[in-house]
Amino acid sequence: MPQNHDVLGRRSRLAERSTGKRVSPTKRDLRWFSALAEHGPLPTSFLLQFAKGSHASEKRARERLTDLFHEDNSPDGGSYLIRPSQQFRTVDSRYNQLVHDLAPAAWRALERRAMSIRKHAAPSGPWLHRFMTSCITASIELATLMQDHISYIPQSAILARANTELRHPVVITDPATGWTGLKDLIPDAVFGLCYLTPEGDRFRFFAVEADRATEPFSSSSWNRKSFERNLAQYEASIASGAYRDHLGLSSRPPGAQCLVRSTADETYGRICRPTILARQRLHALPGMGGFWAGIPSARTRPSLVEWRLGRGGLAPFHIDQP
Repeated sequence: MPQNHDVLGRRSRLAERSTGKRVSPTKRDLRWFSALAEHGPLPTSFLLQFAKGSHASEKRARERLTDLFHEDNSPDGGSYLIRPSQQFRTVDSRYNQLVHDLAPAAWRALERRAMSIRKHAAPSGPWLHRFMTSCITASIELATLMQDHISYIPQSAILARANTELRHPVVITDPATGWTGLKDLIPDAVFGLCYLTPEGDRFRFFAVEADRATEPFSSSSWNRKSFERNLAQYEASIASGAYRDHLGLSSRPPGAQCLVRSTADETYGRICRPTILARQRLHALPGMGGFWAGIPSARTRPSLVEWRLGRGGLAPFHIDQP
């Protein structure tokens, strides 16, 4: 039995095994590469949705993803996709759909076609946290593709226009000690939505915080990141307009919208305050908490019209409406 094959003679899901087949990027491949460059690692079901309508069958599209992972005979000097090893660290990983990310050859393919997206656009940090953030932003973009009146503004475009990075400093005060100082606020991601209305285009921008219930709610020292400190940073950024200056937004939106996807709805829901959490929605992604149990499917994501941001007793904010 050849190395990197299973007992049935199939190529391993974990390690590349080239047959020498020549693989050159197609229009659909480049769409996949762009989605991965923008959002970060994504499951197969998400990639299939990004290229929906481009293939006669899902089986053929899955086979193409397999070739992009295994085959290294390409004009860009190697295979195009990797399968991050972290996805296999579950007891039933062989029954999960595969997660893909970009290999160096894919970045080169994008650059050759002037489609390069700055590598810092995708989320950073521990892999599971990055993966959760990727699924959040990709879900939102996929949902906008089903709407005629909404288009998605990616993080890379926002940061490139402002010529900046995600982090920006804000002045915060520790209510327990009275300490006041600068702390960098680093959203997990940002994105925008453009709404087509009879009066013209309307825009709204969002910050994303993805929490896997792995950080403390509060800490004795504000030098340590906590949920409480994070809220204080967002409150300060919104009150001072720092986020607007940092991202080069020309007008003040009707309340900075901050979308939070959390695995600890009950815990954080109890401390909802109208100041900042009034503009947030706490929503769970099953299986992505402190104990990772699986990979979400694009087919189970809510449609955009189902996303409503609770506002501390006020009428909910509908994300699909300008």
